[in-house]
Amino acid sequence: MKMLKKMILTGIAIYVGSMASAHAGSLEQAKRIHDRLAGVPPDEEVLVLMMQDIDGGNPLTAAGRAMENDGFYNVTIKNWAAPWTNRDFDVFVPLNDYIATVVGLVRDSDQIDFREMLYGDHLYVADPALGLDAYENDNNDHYEQLEEGGYSLKDSLVYRSQSSVTGLPSDATAGVITSRAAAKAFFIAGTNRANFRFTLVNHLCMDLEQVHDVNRVPDRIRQDVSRSPGGDSRVFLNTCIGCHSGMDPMAQAFAYYDYIFDETDDPLGERGSIEYNTGPDDITGIRVQPKYFNNDATFPAGFRTADDSWVNYWRQGQNSVLGWDSTLPGQGGGVDATQGAASSMLQELAHSQAFASCQVNKVFKTVCLREPQDQADLDQISAMLTSFSSGGYNIKDVFAESAVYCSGN
Repeated sequence: MKMLKKMILTGIAIYVGSMASAHAGSLEQAKRIHDRLAGVPPDEEVLVLMMQDIDGGNPLTAAGRAMENDGFYNVTIKNWAAPWTNRDFDVFVPLNDYIATVVGLVRDSDQIDFREMLYGDHLYVADPALGLDAYENDNNDHYEQLEEGGYSLKDSLVYRSQSSVTGLPSDATAGVITSRAAAKAFFIAGTNRANFRFTLVNHLCMDLEQVHDVNRVPDRIRQDVSRSPGGDSRVFLNTCIGCHSGMDPMAQAFAYYDYIFDETDDPLGERGSIEYNTGPDDITGIRVQPKYFNNDATFPAGFRTADDSWVNYWRQGQNSVLGWDSTLPGQGGGVDATQGAASSMLQELAHSQAFASCQVNKVFKTVCLREPQDQADLDQISAMLTSFSSGGYNIKDVFAESAVYCSGN
């Protein structure tokens, strides 16, 4: 009898051991997926469900469960977007309208094409039911209260049209690029070229050096650019023209924008706000912001900005490899425009293959905690780029696919 009991217990132990061994791989993968996406371990119930998804051949479903955790939005996505909102690429900045809108668009990316981040009339604010201070154009209090309150961004953000909240005309809105945070960082002072340059860096993953092309027509380079720096015209012809011939014609789309603040009492612009000229200035009689004429005596024969019309000269030449959308006109703005100049120019950038590739690579690095290292990584990125482009530009799918891939490598 004792022998029989021992045999039964031994059999049970062997069976349990074999089952544990069978699930060990999926259990560990489920935990890694959750850690990569949410930054925290899953609770027992979620872990079991994720393990069952993986055992059932549905690892992407398991990743979807991980993205329901508040950590995915409050930490992973916030930290992903935060460096795009400032010139220092600082991740340790308070929540703001730029970051909140990225978080909302990620959450709702099965309903809104993620490319519209750059050009849609979109904004995310805290649910009024929370009782926070309302959004104001001249401060960031609304979002800082939301963050300091420890609220779930997944559950607390609500969608609004940007124009209905900020008062900008609908055709003057352009997604996160006309958010208060972006205006404070990139429309402040300067000549508005900064907003264009940082859009390239943050959303096409390339700086001006990568699009440098001295063979484009220089007819729209502004008056503030010397044609013979230091008395040597070769510097202009071999260096300056390479960036300005492409950048200036597109940055013209921002001709009516500025960031207004009290330079004496508020030198950092903490209480400033975005300004958009809807008509000619009472004093100057022109609609273009005065900053577009800074240092206009440097080269008086240069281009003098008359309106917000823009054109993409990079559709020809070496930068055609960025994959411009042939269904778009490649130009816009001006007095006869049917779409806002900034919106149409940023749609031009967002609909390029370079934009899609940039998003996929940024997600891969965020989730996998490394750059692509070998051919297998490059093949995975290529596959994710294809699915992103053909699947309605749902960025959550890219996060899920990256987490599944990297949890097994």
